[in-house]
Amino acid sequence: MKKIELFDTTLRDGTQGEGVNISIHDKLEITKRLDEFGIDIIEGGWPGSNPKDEEYFDKVRNLKLKNSLICAFGSTARYPDRIESDNNLQKLLASEAPIITIFGKTWRFHSEKTLGLTDEQNEELIYKSVKYLVDSGRRVIFDAEHYYDGYKDDPQFALTMCKAAVKGGADTVTLCDTNGGTLPHEIFDITEDTSKHLTVPLGIHAHNDGGMAIANTIAAVQAGATHVQGTTNGVGERCGNADLCAIIPNLKLKMNRETLTDIDLSNLTSLSNFVYEMMNVSPNTRAPFVGKSAFAHKGGIHVSSVLKDSRMYEHLDPTIVGNIQRVIVSDLSGQSNIRYKAAKLGIELPDDKEFNKKFVLFLKDLEYKGFQFDGAEASFEMLLRNELNELKTFFKVVYTKVNVMFDDNGMEYTEAVLKVEVDGITEHTAADGEGPVNALDKALHKALRRFYPELDDVHLIDYKVRVLGEGDGTAAKVRVLIESGDNNSTWSTVGVSGNIIKASLQALTDSINYKLFKK
Repeated sequence: MKKIELFDTTLRDGTQGEGVNISIHDKLEITKRLDEFGIDIIEGGWPGSNPKDEEYFDKVRNLKLKNSLICAFGSTARYPDRIESDNNLQKLLASEAPIITIFGKTWRFHSEKTLGLTDEQNEELIYKSVKYLVDSGRRVIFDAEHYYDGYKDDPQFALTMCKAAVKGGADTVTLCDTNGGTLPHEIFDITEDTSKHLTVPLGIHAHNDGGMAIANTIAAVQAGATHVQGTTNGVGERCGNADLCAIIPNLKLKMNRETLTDIDLSNLTSLSNFVYEMMNVSPNTRAPFVGKSAFAHKGGIHVSSVLKDSRMYEHLDPTIVGNIQRVIVSDLSGQSNIRYKAAKLGIELPDDKEFNKKFVLFLKDLEYKGFQFDGAEASFEMLLRNELNELKTFFKVVYTKVNVMFDDNGMEYTEAVLKVEVDGITEHTAADGEGPVNALDKALHKALRRFYPELDDVHLIDYKVRVLGEGDGTAAKVRVLIESGDNNSTWSTVGVSGNIIKASLQALTDSINYKLFKK
């Protein structure tokens, strides 16, 4: 059975996704990471379409890649009789990429309406464009654009265009579900029939408009495709491309297919997170294999089973793909959740079943009031240790006042006044800030600094507010989630109140107590 060639188009097709915009530096860093992971071909961009992609191809030549070959993307020439003078083809050659992917029309609807070509002219255009690039010493992959729609419209036309690319010297023909509306059984049947008519390896390039991109890619491989295109995390135009972070483990672990380059799947989750970070895009927490929730368990019965044997509710060991098993504490939690979380935190729970039962009921009551601990594990640990009498009171806030003032010129002034008590000693201080929460945070640190100088390392990373009970309008409770960090780690805490300042103070106090306890 032939090995699978992996083709990543994150830097080209992926950047066409809404909200995705990456710099040259980001593209080069992603290139290096994809190379380290073991991707065979990295499609870097379309050098004929914008200056950024042209600059990328200039700079990527300086990278010493170990596994990956760089590919430039473009279209066939515009006119059959102007091949050598076509600007697009010249830009592709100027990129000096060893591999070139060009797309051509394989749906008559497009060749007639978009290009205004007869069948014979479109066939000639594909043949001559491919041949010109091959004769120039490049490996050429032909992307059969809209192939599945074109095949359903007229199989003979679609096949004739692919054969023209093969005749021109293309060594791989990629069948594209460009509109993303084809179903897996159609992909399988059409791919299988196409393989009977072409003499070169077939590829698959699927879009996710029907939610089928991953399934369609797997179906194409089952039908004989050995060249797989997709993007890291499935980013791409409209609903995105086929997600290689799900496709690769399915191919290797479920279908026992080998890839051309040996891949260590334990690096998959870190690759996914790295690309999200480079793109400044929030990760999809529910993504298969690599998402934060992919191996997360919330229901008490599920957790009880997972503690006995994780195979009961996990289709594979999460460490294989570099992920981790997580148990969420919530109003659905049972005693199994608490035991699991306590073990992970290194906390020894008493054998007293009554304690476990009471603590579960205590948590559920807090969740009913608006608290949520699946995103605030530091607050959960503090609650548990407090119930076990393991938590020292490091300080007490005895008085809080926040002043917010505006004048007619739009000038704003915010001041927080705090009185804290540490071991019987009272510290009274004030601080101004950019808004009430910032002022409160600064005042709290200022008041405690003389007692706990290690708090100088603590800083606020993220601050989120969620309105609870939307029907209550401005009188609704709010949940404040704060992420804090120091030079070594990060942690999250939560506060809930009908007063946003009070909720913020709860979360800030928990955060500082957590830091001091860990010290």
